[in-house]
Amino acid sequence: MNELKIHDIKDLTQIPDISFYIFLSLSILAILIILILIFIIYKYFKNKNKNKRKEYYKILKEIDLNESKESAYKISKYTRLLVTNQREENLFNELNEELEKFKYKKEVEPLNDEVKILFGRFMDIIDV
Repeated sequence: MNELKIHDIKDLTQIPDISFYIFLSLSILAILIILILIFIIYKYFKNKNKNKRKEYYKILKEIDLNESKESAYKISKYTRLLVTNQREENLFNELNEELEKFKYKKEVEPLNDEVKILFGRFMDIIDV
């Protein structure tokens, strides 16, 4: 009975299987796409922080020094955000001490020349 041969059924044939290589290439492609997306997101947020420094600098440039109380608060706030090194920090502390005279009071006198000079020096050394 083992010798009975059925003519309708063909013998098994070897089919080339490349599914492993397809899986491997798709995996590598997916990893590359994820890495590129991470890089783009990183660059986006890195540039966003630089733009804030420019924005703070622009706000400081546009401050009206005739309104002493409001400008004293704005100068204190935005110069604190711009300080990055020791030289800037020393000048900021000096400027902030002078601005204390113009804060926390109901009525204040106009900004004196010393404060304007310190503020000008601070704006000159800022790298934006």
